[in-house]
Amino acid sequence: MQPIEPSFQQLFDAVERNEPRAADRLFSALYSELRRLAKRELARQGSYSYLSPTTLLHEAYIEIADKDGVKFPDRGRFMAYAARVMRGLIIDHARNRGAQKRGGNFEITSSDDAIGSPPDPQELTKISDALDELATSEASLAEIVDLKFFCGFTFGEIAAMKGTSERTVQRHWEKARIYLHRAISADLEN
Repeated sequence: MQPIEPSFQQLFDAVERNEPRAADRLFSALYSELRRLAKRELARQGSYSYLSPTTLLHEAYIEIADKDGVKFPDRGRFMAYAARVMRGLIIDHARNRGAQKRGGNFEITSSDDAIGSPPDPQELTKISDALDELATSEASLAEIVDLKFFCGFTFGEIAAMKGTSERTVQRHWEKARIYLHRAISADLEN
């Protein structure tokens, strides 16, 4: 008889209890979903030309694993946190790349991953700052943006994760979009 695989919740609980290798088991269980998230995030940011999904995923894992005291009560919150970490890494890479002279350092990526053009670091920073500002005032709205926009979950999946109705998630999504649009527009006017 084959051993039963632990559920995501059991893995999250094991990580929270600081069990040895629990974070590695969680990462392995979520690897394909996290790689999909990395690929989606890079495509959305137009960053494929200089950073591969695998590189982004592994850098995100290192950053997440190094954080002490960060707790993930469920899969949705973990994925939202992973999306925020990846977003920050993409912005850092865009800033570093923008600071280099033409012909400077480069990364080799596979041809199936190399599409798009490098994002504007200032634009990425504005979006990230607006989302971080939203997180300080309305954390649940920022989490919905991370889950929907960066993780690619449907409204139904987010509703199930949060234990609320799909319509409530949609209303929060619209509220967050309006907030972010205003914040970014105001920043552009200044």
